[in-house]
Amino acid sequence: MLDRLRSIVQEVNTAKDLQSALDIIVNRVRGALATQVCSIYLLDRDFHCHVLMASEGLKKEAVGRVSLELGDGLVGMVAKHAEPLNLRDAPLHPNYRFLEETGEEDFHAFLGVPIIHHRSVLGVLVVQHRERRRFDEGEEAFLVTLSAQLAGVIAHAEATGAIEGISPSGQRIFDTAFTGVSGCAGVAIGTSVVVSPLAELDHIPERMVDDVDAEIEFFNSCLNAVREEMTELNEQVAGQLVEEERQLFDAYVRILDDDALGNEVVERIRMGNWAQGALAYVANEHLRAFELMEDEYMRERSVDIKDLCARVLSHLQQEKPAKPEYPDDTILISEELTASVLVEAPKGKLKGLISVTGSGNSHVAILARTMGIPTVMGAVDLPYHQLDGKKLIVDGYKGEVVTNPSEHLLEQFRMTIQEQEELTRGLEGLKDLPCETADKHRVSLWVNTGLMSDVLRSLDQGAEGIGLFRTEVPFLIAERFPSEQEQTEIYREQLATFAPKPVTMRTLDIGGDKALSYFPIEEANPFLGWRGIRVTLDHPEIFSAQVRAMMRASIGLENLQIMLPMVSNVREVETAIGLIRKSYHELLQEGAELPFPPIGVMIELPAAVYQTRALASMVDFVSIGSNDLTQYLLAVDRNNPRVANLFSSYHPAVLNALQFVVDQAHTENKPVSICGEMAGNPGAAVLLVAMGFDILSMNAAALLKVKSVIRSMTLEAGRELLHKVMQMEDEQLIRNAVDMALYEAGVDRLLRSQRIN
Repeated sequence: MLDRLRSIVQEVNTAKDLQSALDIIVNRVRGALATQVCSIYLLDRDFHCHVLMASEGLKKEAVGRVSLELGDGLVGMVAKHAEPLNLRDAPLHPNYRFLEETGEEDFHAFLGVPIIHHRSVLGVLVVQHRERRRFDEGEEAFLVTLSAQLAGVIAHAEATGAIEGISPSGQRIFDTAFTGVSGCAGVAIGTSVVVSPLAELDHIPERMVDDVDAEIEFFNSCLNAVREEMTELNEQVAGQLVEEERQLFDAYVRILDDDALGNEVVERIRMGNWAQGALAYVANEHLRAFELMEDEYMRERSVDIKDLCARVLSHLQQEKPAKPEYPDDTILISEELTASVLVEAPKGKLKGLISVTGSGNSHVAILARTMGIPTVMGAVDLPYHQLDGKKLIVDGYKGEVVTNPSEHLLEQFRMTIQEQEELTRGLEGLKDLPCETADKHRVSLWVNTGLMSDVLRSLDQGAEGIGLFRTEVPFLIAERFPSEQEQTEIYREQLATFAPKPVTMRTLDIGGDKALSYFPIEEANPFLGWRGIRVTLDHPEIFSAQVRAMMRASIGLENLQIMLPMVSNVREVETAIGLIRKSYHELLQEGAELPFPPIGVMIELPAAVYQTRALASMVDFVSIGSNDLTQYLLAVDRNNPRVANLFSSYHPAVLNALQFVVDQAHTENKPVSICGEMAGNPGAAVLLVAMGFDILSMNAAALLKVKSVIRSMTLEAGRELLHKVMQMEDEQLIRNAVDMALYEAGVDRLLRSQRIN
């Protein structure tokens, strides 16, 4: 049975489109179960019905024409309850509906199982038999298992059709929404630009070329280069391998012949495809064919094909890098957006960002919020390879991407963009006003930054200090570790621009979702592994060079604060402070004149929460990183879109941990700040002020919105709200209570412009 499952799944994976996939499924399942009918009904959301999309055993003319309203018949019952239905004599069931057009009057036995993808029922897989009998447990288990494995394939195939504006039943559709999670609030309308990584066949977008002949010539030159490489390799191993093994390289060269793979790629280029996309298409077709073969030796030859094509692709990309052209309304899309991808794109042209992987609290989402660009993360069902050059809507409020937008919907979103701009202009008058509650309780609003452009924007928004300067950003966009002198120049520019206001520089925080290409960290569970202070203490040469650069950059400015990330015990803090003092004395010996900078710790781990008082006694200030603290308290990987809905800073456990840290830090008379994304949410900021936080640090785009809310409420009202929500045990009830408080304060217009998870 396992072999049958594997065989069917592999064959379906080779299907070129949705209909082909469905036809393969019904044909192979009917044969595997030796039943007389196998059919698939798919949900057509645009027409609110289940459509018979494929069948072996029912009348062919019924396919694509017969449909059932939602909840109608046995199919509707299976979809509604999202569980299998196994009947000995289907016509006797009260929900049975006879469909004369299908010719199913002769069939009694019925087994239907739901096709479920991400908790959503896509349709129903049905088998039927003439005789009156229940399908046995093995048959039911087979169908359930197959349905679960194929759900993702069907969802992807459906999505591919939706990109072209076609519903499952073949009707023309508009406004197809693909759901992810919000990375940065806001709305953008623009033209998509798909960015793909180097030499990965699975990640090459479809793109057209104007000069077909030049593209063919270019492809052939790269193909010849790989042929020459194979010939050279063959000569190099002469005398090292037996003749039979050396023949593999001859086989490689034959595969690349004009009459074989090379010719197929050229034919696809003649159809208008660019060389990289044509190669990826042909390669993947061959790979799927090999993987379907029964013979294990032949299946393993797919590795050879993949290696050869990757070599050709590498030449295509090195000799003619796929540097996209960025239109003025660019919506940037990638399998995985990175800091370097964001920096490479012209900022003035970026209107929106979409990442297939990642969550609303991943590092790149935080950078997007810093840049104020509407972003959707974790759009896992989006067939992004086919989106290059298409008109899209990015809804950063809902976390949705809309393809094939109708003119009516475009006009609605244009109005939303206009409202955003008017709201922003309406808040500009708050820039020079103090951040204090209506009853004069003063709170400091600082900003989180990582790029020089962030600092300039922060000053323009009236920021009183920098609560988090992400020093890893220069490391992320470089090709090697920046030297101490290079770091000094970067830090000096930041410190000087913001002086005399304080600038809190976090020491290098890599690992987890922040990887350096030149310093790879391969771990099974990077978020529980070698990251943050653990990396830099294991490499004191990196740590010492960085803190020396920070202190050297602060000479004459005296506005530097140093913050240690991801601490989990007092020994780490003792060691780090020892290294900082050593570096400080080295600078004094060089003749530098500067005071010893204030040192702080980030509370991001549950272990640190319960050692807050001990840690606070060792340093000058305490800061909470609410993103990581929430992640570790709730055991939710913030980069995993499958569990993104479980990540909530309004969770009672998170709120209680925040209050505990504030109380413990204040017991040691140390100021406490919060520099996670929670601080930039207007509703959450009211709770944080009531808890007693001295400083809220956020991205610059949120600063005036938070100030508006704080100035609209009294500290007493905030404390009453805090007392109320601390008695609640459900995060959604807490969220509702906060939203209602903002509504009653008359600032509900800001509710849509900022949401937190």
